[in-house]
Amino acid sequence: MNVPLTMPTLPSVAFPSMPEMPAMPAMPDLPLPEAPKLVPLDVPFPRRRQTLAVAFWMWLLPLFLLAFGAMLYFSYITRSIALVYVIYQLQDNGQQTGARRQQWLRRLPFWVWFADFFPVTLRKESNLDPSHKFIFGYHPHGVISMGAFTSFATEARNVSQLLPGLNIRLLTLDVNFNVPLWRDLLLFLNVASADRKSIDHVLKGEPGDGVMLVLGGAAESMETSPGTNKLILKSRLGFIKIALQHGATLVPTFAFGENDIWDQVANPKGSPVRKFQEAVKRVATFSPLLFHGRSLLTYNYGIMPYRRPITVVTGVPIVCPKMDTITEADLLQYQKLYIEGVQSLYDKYKDELLPNRKEDLIIL
Repeated sequence: MNVPLTMPTLPSVAFPSMPEMPAMPAMPDLPLPEAPKLVPLDVPFPRRRQTLAVAFWMWLLPLFLLAFGAMLYFSYITRSIALVYVIYQLQDNGQQTGARRQQWLRRLPFWVWFADFFPVTLRKESNLDPSHKFIFGYHPHGVISMGAFTSFATEARNVSQLLPGLNIRLLTLDVNFNVPLWRDLLLFLNVASADRKSIDHVLKGEPGDGVMLVLGGAAESMETSPGTNKLILKSRLGFIKIALQHGATLVPTFAFGENDIWDQVANPKGSPVRKFQEAVKRVATFSPLLFHGRSLLTYNYGIMPYRRPITVVTGVPIVCPKMDTITEADLLQYQKLYIEGVQSLYDKYKDELLPNRKEDLIIL
């Protein structure tokens, strides 16, 4: 007998309704990293040579440190040579006595290749009387002041012919002269210390002697950004006082394009990056910059500068009288003349040499 099987009916159970999940916020569209722009294989040899010259120069300081470290490591003989060198370095004060210009070194073809990479061009607004003493003010600072180094620490652009009778020492932080071997290269290239003792020594020298000061310093380097030119100048009175004490002629000098050859990580005032930079600057007198550019193999990734032109123009000289007593009014008077000279120089060439600028000159 077949008995149909029936399943008992289960009572219905009401489950509590699940709360609606909140909608997930839309993810922002993050920009993708730019694809590397590789350097083609068919780049002409002269351009490759220029790029290699810049790359070599940028690696030269660490190579000197590596070489000195190797001397300390290899043998008793090399360590003895290194010890003698350290003793020589400790007692030498060439950076405060006008450097040791070696024209053969400044005239090497290497520096022409280096200058042609950007390229760097050097112009003058007027002739300079070699019977005077000179203080050149260089603007803007940029990341490493490539235009100043190329134009005045080498003969790549024939500065000795363009400004005959002048012996201009490019000045840099004294800390650079603590690096073994690198310091001697700087001295041979006519680079001296930017401290007061060094400046006084040069300006007490022969007629035609002068110094090139990058006036904005570390504070201005933090403002470096392509398409802009912000100068830290209104608070700078020390170089005016020195000019009046020595009766030295002031020469405003502007490097159009100096700020364009590197990008810098955004560091607006108040940002963690800027706070870190300012903290280091208070302790070490220089500011670490997070800059980037190109490399040997790519056009858009690396720490080498971009191939962008720099035109350095020396302006109309401002003759300063020699004063034994200098008042604040005197300082402000000649500072005003100097700032007007910088502004006039910028206004004259900005459309020709900075056609793609984002903003005009700002003097802070």
